[in-house]
Formats: sequence, structure tokens, C-alpha cells
Amino acid sequence: MEKIKTRCLLLLLCIHTAAWSQTHFTDVTATAGIHHVFKVHEGMFGGGACVIDFNNDGFEDIYITGGTNDDVLYKNNGDGTFTNVFEKSGLTITKNYVTQGVTSADVNRDGFTDLFITTITRRDRKERIPRSINLLFLNNGNGTFRDATKEYGLDKMLSFSTAASFGDFNADGWPDLYVGNYFNEFEGTLSKVTDATVVGANQIAKGYLLLNENGKHFRDVYEEYGLNHRGFGFGGVFTDFDNDHNQDIFVNHDFGYKRTPNLLLKNEYPRKSFIDVAKEKGMDLRINAMGAAVGDYNNDGWMDYYVTNIRFNYFMVNQGRGKPFVNRAHELGVDFFAISWGANFADFDKDGDLDLFVSNGDLNPNCMPMANFYFENIGGRFVDHASQVGLADYGIGRGSVVFDYDNDGDLDLLVVNQEPVLPGYPVQSITRLYRNESSGGNWIKIALKGIQAESHGIGSRIEIEAGGKKMIREIDGGASSHMSQNSIIAHFGLGTISKIDKITVYWTGGNEQSIANIPVNKQIVITEIPAAKRSYTWLYVSGALLAGTLLIYIIIRRVSARHKM
Repeated sequence: MEKIKTRCLLLLLCIHTAAWSQTHFTDVTATAGIHHVFKVHEGMFGGGACVIDFNNDGFEDIYITGGTNDDVLYKNNGDGTFTNVFEKSGLTITKNYVTQGVTSADVNRDGFTDLFITTITRRDRKERIPRSINLLFLNNGNGTFRDATKEYGLDKMLSFSTAASFGDFNADGWPDLYVGNYFNEFEGTLSKVTDATVVGANQIAKGYLLLNENGKHFRDVYEEYGLNHRGFGFGGVFTDFDNDHNQDIFVNHDFGYKRTPNLLLKNEYPRKSFIDVAKEKGMDLRINAMGAAVGDYNNDGWMDYYVTNIRFNYFMVNQGRGKPFVNRAHELGVDFFAISWGANFADFDKDGDLDLFVSNGDLNPNCMPMANFYFENIGGRFVDHASQVGLADYGIGRGSVVFDYDNDGDLDLLVVNQEPVLPGYPVQSITRLYRNESSGGNWIKIALKGIQAESHGIGSRIEIEAGGKKMIREIDGGASSHMSQNSIIAHFGLGTISKIDKITVYWTGGNEQSIANIPVNKQIVITEIPAAKRSYTWLYVSGALLAGTLLIYIIIRRVSARHKM
């Protein structure tokens, strides 16, 4: 009996080893032309990255915030390399600010993706925190951007902002914003923030819930929608946790054990209201929540949330049907001690389930080296294979994003690293780009083109049915990972499945659309068919059928009349 058990164990080990040996990442930072490191202002905070195809050429580009270093806009050249086009992009006003997070959406629905960048203070002059604005840049469509901050009413909102997320909470097709704010007032040095710092009642800040008014202006409707919560905000991600096809918001708060825990804001659309249901759903996490990954790890049709933290991260499993979430970090094998920031669910090995990358890094300036995690999903449990696959970097990690930069069908990874404040850090801490070299496994990528919904489908959900299983993805609007935004192109690994039976898109706004019998190993674009057009189509078809029936009736009557004659 013991021999049988030993053989079974060895067999499983061989299977697991074979699985991760087929997945490997190559550090292509230098050869791809990436030269970036985030430099902190007084330690600790930032930074983020945003995947954006700003010139609509089909190759995804990258915007990365720099803190007190200059930001970068890396144009994807389509040959595996990037060129920093920041200086001629119209974005150089950001040099006056200490930038933090970044996200993107088509704010004015002109077909080009715009940028929203959060800041905490200015670089060009001394300002008491928080005395800084966030920045909105509209895409001109010619490879450049223009500053639209004042035009959109954002120039009077002085704050200390961290992560921002686009969504469409009123389902009108115009992308709205949730912005996480950290301090309401603060004196001193950021590197000295401790538990004692958080006692002051006036320090915690409310978030901004910014309603997009027909692509021309943003208005803060936080109180109007029934919200009065304040906390040390690290942003909120738009997501549909309860499968009612409305966009809810999961808000991360630092120092949740001392002040305000995480919020789970249920959208009461069509009412103009959000209700915090975090306590009843078990999502009022009293931790130092730095960021969140969103994904359905077990393919049960309900979104789960991995929340990064200082010490131990939380894996909040959605039980659905009104039940509370459960933290299953221990039983799923991901309860490792770390200081974590970015996190990304993605099917890196294309086997049909979601794996998990986690970006780790000590508080700056402490900076004790700690490696990143790469958790491979093996039968619904996770095993860290970061060292084996080439992702165990010891840089001071913060935000991370996934995207297919070389359009080869697997997901690559970019990790933003900070420059250490103090000298003597034992490894080079720079932002790194990793190319996914995984072999085998079919896949499909799906881009959305909204007509009534947001023009790139942000906030919409895609469900595929193939090989007897269902898989879902939400289109990322930002504040996922840590202060970052992943690709808005949905990626599904399919393993040995060679055909997709059905793809269904649940558009923000309520439209539902399906296509069938789709081939694999390609990227497709699904364009929204507006409800009105579907109604007109039905009326046209119904009218044609009625006319045909009437014509047949007339012919029969005439034939019958002639027969009687």
C-alpha cells in the first residue's frame, strides 16, 4: 500500500513538474528597450503601469508613472521592442507632479483611449500634503495627448490620490471614475508613517466618485450616491461581485485594522445609490490592503478576489447566491509571509484555469529583499513556482500588469520596481518586462467594441463555453493589481480544446450578445449590437414573415377561385 502511495505521489510530482517546465518567462527588459525605475517621494508610495494601445495599431503600449522620476510612454514597435515617446507626447506637464497610479478609457468616445494619472504632491514647488490635482489627458488621435484637467472640472480637487479605476456605474456608456484618496491632511515625512500616525481623526480621506457627464465633464457624486466613508484609500476596482450585471466597487484601505476596513459597495442601479455590504459579505478586511486581483479562479461563474497585504495576503472566495465570502488562502496554498502590492490573475500556461502572480517589496526605505510569487493553479490549488519559471525577482516591487505585447497568444508581464531610498540594496531594483515562453495550449483573445456601452467594453463581462466548461473575464478598468491597469483584451487559455462552442458578452448597460462555433488561437473583435437595432431587426424579420404569409394566403385564394371557375 505504501509503495502505491509513493508511486502516486511521484506521478503527481512529475505531472506538476512537467506543467511548470512548459512555462518559462524571459527577462527581456534591456532588449525590449525598457529603462525605468520608480523613485519615491520621501519613501513608501507608488507606482503603477497602464496597458494602452494609444495609437490603435493593434500592439499594446505601456504608460508607467515615475514618482519623482519622469513618467514614460512606451510605444510598442511591433517587433518586440519599445520606444519611449514621452517627450513628444504632450504629457510632459506630469514632470511638475509626483505621479502615482494610472488608468485609461475612452472618456469622450472618439475611438481613442485617454489617460488619467493620480498624483500626491508637486515636484516643481513645495506644497503641503495634500495640495495636488490629478491629471486627465485626452488622446488627440495622432500619437499625442492634450491636458484636459481643467476643462473636465478636475483642477479644483486637491488631494493625495493613489489608484483610480474607470467603470460605468450608471450604465450610460460614458466611463466614470473612482479615485482612491489617502490623506485629508498630513504633516511630516511619508517614510515615517506608522500605526501611531493613523490615530488622527482628520487624516483619512473620502474617495471621489466621478460621474462622466456626456464626455465633457466629471462631477463628484460621492455624497449624492449615499457614500460618506473615509479611509486610507488605495483605490477601488469596479467589478460585478453579485452577478446582477451592475458594476459594484471593491475599495482597498490601508491600516484597516486601525481605522476603516475595506468596503464592498453594492450598486443599486437604477437608483443613484451605493450600499456598503462589506460586513455582511465578509469583505470588511481589517488589513493593510494594497491592491486586488479579480478573477474566477475555480470557473464557478462568480468573481473571486485576491487582496495584497503586509504579512499575509487574503484569497476571498465568492460563494455566490447571497453567501458571504470566505478567506481560503491557507487551504489554497497561498498563505506566504510577504509585503505584497500588485497581483494578477491570468492563465499564463494556457491550461484553462487562472494562475496568480504577486509582486512583493518591502516598505521603502526598510527594503529587506523579498522575491515575487508565481502561483500555478494545479487542480484548484496553488503552488509557488516563481524560481522555476524565472519570476523570483528581488526588486522592490509595486504595480504589475499582464498583456500580450508580442501578440503571440500568451500573456506577458511587466512589474514596476522602486529605487531604494538608502544605498546598499543587494540587487538591481528596476522595472522589468518578462516575455512568456510557454509552450502548448490553445487560446483566444477577445477585444470589445462598444456602441452603447463604453467604447472598449470596460466593465463588461465575457463568458465562453468550451469543452464542457465555462470561463468568465471582466474587462479591466484600472486599480487592479496596485495602482495599475491590465490589458482590456480578454484572454482565455484553452488547453487542448480546439473549438469554442459559444461566446456571450454581457455589456454594461444590459445588452447581451452571443456568437457560436468560434475557432481558437486568434484574436477576435466583437462589436456590440445595440438593443434598438436588435429590436428593429426583429421587427423587420417579423414584418417579412407576416408579408410572406399574407402573400401565400393571397396566392392560395386566387388559385382556389380559379379552380372553382
